[in-house]
Amino acid sequence: MNQTPTHTPGRFSRILSQSRNMARWLWQSGLFFLLAMVILFGGMWIIYQGTTVPVLLVVDGQPFSFRTRQTTVDSFLQELGFQVEQFDVVIPARDARLAGGETISIQRSRPFVVEADGELTRLHSHAERAGTLLYEAGVDVGAYDVLLVDGQAASLDTLIGGPAAIPEKKGTDAFTGRLSSRIPPRATSVRLTVRRAVPLYIHDGALQGQIYTTAATVGEALLDQGIVLYLGDQVSPNLGRRVSAGLHVYVRRSMPVEILVDNRRIRTRTQAGTVGELLTQVGIALIGKDRVEPSETTSIEEDASIRITRVREEITEEEELIPFETVWEPDSGLEIDQQRLHQPGEAGLTKRRFRIQYENDQEVARLLEDEWLDREPQTKIINYGTHIVARQLETQAGVVEYWRKVRVLATSYTAATSGKEPDHPEYGITYLGWQMHSGIVAVDPTVIGLRSHMYVPGYGQGVAGDTGGAIKGRRVDLGYDEDNLVLWYKWVDVYLLTPAPARDEIRWVLPNWPREK
Repeated sequence: MNQTPTHTPGRFSRILSQSRNMARWLWQSGLFFLLAMVILFGGMWIIYQGTTVPVLLVVDGQPFSFRTRQTTVDSFLQELGFQVEQFDVVIPARDARLAGGETISIQRSRPFVVEADGELTRLHSHAERAGTLLYEAGVDVGAYDVLLVDGQAASLDTLIGGPAAIPEKKGTDAFTGRLSSRIPPRATSVRLTVRRAVPLYIHDGALQGQIYTTAATVGEALLDQGIVLYLGDQVSPNLGRRVSAGLHVYVRRSMPVEILVDNRRIRTRTQAGTVGELLTQVGIALIGKDRVEPSETTSIEEDASIRITRVREEITEEEELIPFETVWEPDSGLEIDQQRLHQPGEAGLTKRRFRIQYENDQEVARLLEDEWLDREPQTKIINYGTHIVARQLETQAGVVEYWRKVRVLATSYTAATSGKEPDHPEYGITYLGWQMHSGIVAVDPTVIGLRSHMYVPGYGQGVAGDTGGAIKGRRVDLGYDEDNLVLWYKWVDVYLLTPAPARDEIRWVLPNWPREK
């Protein structure tokens, strides 16, 4: 029979107590170890610091603090890895001993290149101004010479020395490996260029004399002297000629002129002797009868004004229509008021040839050279009918016979509307002297003869016995008594009753106005 082991409470408590004692021992042991290491390294640091001395290193005026165990300046600089060049100044001397608390000052030299008189001189110097460096290089600068420092204009007092400016850093640093990040780099080379001035003789009208210039070419030398050149000026030798000592430069000035041509105003300068030479110079040609004022042989003067007039001629033809005539011819084969075109009309044509002269595109003259009749006008012939045919018309009052029917605009009137006051001596009296009454019709006598009898549908029979200022052409005014007035304003056919008047009293062709709308 298996038996299950049992644990008593006392045994479990012992095991738990032993575990706690072990943890406490481990914790105390680790803390002791860490404390021991801190004490060890701290002691070593104190021992190390106790064996070093402080040194202040000043490089080109910038201070840096260090501690070192080296005993000489040279060994200290070697420890730092600091490269001392031949012309650098080290104070104290490099073999001086270090006792601690010293200041080591290093003033580094700067490389220079001096270009003068075609030679390059390379040197190291502590000079702070350009004049001092040139003195060290044995180079003189004359009053008209030009000095350039790195390509920029400078003077003898221009500052050229000293290191590049950096922020000052102070403090103690025992790790020499950080030296390169703290000390500024050595200054770069500076180039000084001396351009020698040479004498040049200028001949420019009233300006005559000697100048000194450092320019490379004649053009640059004139520009430096503020001598302005204009279009057309001539310079000898040319502007690109290299300057040499004693060179004579001649400036031949052009004259300002103005040319008016082709609606343009050209302002230029010239050395031409005559107007003709000037026009050739600017490429303006005279063509045909063109004129120039003053003439081509005139000498050019300053501020001269030359005017060119462009002259041209052209031949042109003009046409003029000749209106044709219209002739009316009677035709007994046609009934009255009928027409027939016998011959159409055609306008004639006259032609003229002109010679026209233009100056600056404006017509100034027109000459008639020829004129002729190119086509005769053709008369228009219209036949009108003269054959009278009597016809009958059935009316409410019976049959009437008429010889002509005329389309007219009919209006109406009475004595009171005729324009005269009742007390007027001619009140109610018609053109023929008749007393106004119904049945009298006012007409245009050139269309319907006075005393003609007529029939008007809707009005009845009437007789042409009056006229009126407004009754013209195809217009009639139907007369009424005061008590039976009917207002008219319409187009109607008027039938002229037989017998027809004598043929010489008939107007065969009636006017077309007014026209029926």
